Amino acid sequence: MAGTSAQGQFTPQSTGVTGQSYGFALTTLTTLFFMWGFITCLNDILIPHLKAVFDLSYSQAMLIQFCFFGAYFLVSLPAGKIVKAIGFQKGIVIGLVVAALGCFAFYPAAAMLSYPIFLGALFILASGVTILQVSANPYVSILGDEKTASSRLNMTQAFNSLGTTVAPFFGAYLILDTVTDSMSKIQHAESVQLPYLMLAGSLLLLALIFSRLNLPVITHVEQPDEHKDVDGSAWQYRHLVLGAFGIFVYVGAEVSIGSFLVSFLNDPNIAGLVESEAAKYIAYYWGGAMVGRFIGAAVMQKIPAGKVLAFNAVAAISLIAIAVSTSGPLAMWSILLVGLCNSIMFPTIFSLAIIGLGKHTSQGSGILCLAIVGGAIVPLLQGVLADTIGLQLSFVLPIICYLYIGYFGLVGSKPVKRDA
Repeated sequence: MAGTSAQGQFTPQSTGVTGQSYGFALTTLTTLFFMWGFITCLNDILIPHLKAVFDLSYSQAMLIQFCFFGAYFLVSLPAGKIVKAIGFQKGIVIGLVVAALGCFAFYPAAAMLSYPIFLGALFILASGVTILQVSANPYVSILGDEKTASSRLNMTQAFNSLGTTVAPFFGAYLILDTVTDSMSKIQHAESVQLPYLMLAGSLLLLALIFSRLNLPVITHVEQPDEHKDVDGSAWQYRHLVLGAFGIFVYVGAEVSIGSFLVSFLNDPNIAGLVESEAAKYIAYYWGGAMVGRFIGAAVMQKIPAGKVLAFNAVAAISLIAIAVSTSGPLAMWSILLVGLCNSIMFPTIFSLAIIGLGKHTSQGSGILCLAIVGGAIVPLLQGVLADTIGLQLSFVLPIICYLYIGYFGLVGSKPVKRDA
């Protein structure tokens, strides 16, 4: 889930920066996309683990995603101001350091057996990831020809998906596999200390490397009309507002399904897998999203994006309906295949929502990025449903989310500007 920035506001300094320099910069930046995909997906392992440690209800366990994605909503705008003031490279270094501090905070959280401190550590970690995204996404867009900016972002996003695919195995082996029934609660909690200390060390190493790299310097270039008042607002565009809600429900549904996968596959009526084995199957969910991006990119060369979006939404609804109404391997693989449907949704909703905004594109992009807070709200709502009507039936909430996405693809994405 990548943010965007308005094009043409920054330019590389003309200090001998070459195409080869861009290649080196982009190669190093891919490590960041991998890391935040990895960290985000690790929450799917953390949720069932801490749920067992603290005897949490589903809604209490979903506070993990609430704190993590809530940071996107609260930190994005301040992070943008920080990055504008100090530059992209320093912003990346600060983001890495803040994320490392969040990882280090897992150590006292486990030692003190405190769920609130775990949540605080997650918020700090997510704040660092948010600063990273605000720094790295526009940096990748700017490094090179504007016409190939989308291609560069898609390439780096593939590494983000690789991180989400690898993380479940890491979490399963280093967290869930180390837990036994004979261990005390504090020993269960302490099993997260080593993995997150390893993450903290990796992030600090990356911060050191990025502080020393000779990356292209980006300077702000004022546009002729940059400080003039722009008539109207992005909020006047109906498709932008509908698209923002589309981002909200999409991120919410994607994160919510991933968050409940281990518990769903652990259910004796579905697969009856122990948590450490169930965690490894999350890789199919996120790996499907990675594969689907390549398929979707080819399909959308021939078919309008709105129709492809609606088709994927209907496919996701059908798969979840099967998962809710059946049991055994059919329900298991149906829910995992939803990841394939998710693949093109975020970039497609985003691009359809900002069509025709003109000078309001930057404001519209900001509104859409704030809508990522759906990843905090929807999982919490599904947690409440799971506690009330049962885990399997709680997946009706993502179905409602995908119904809206289908509507947006076919109807809501048509550009309409309302009078001020």
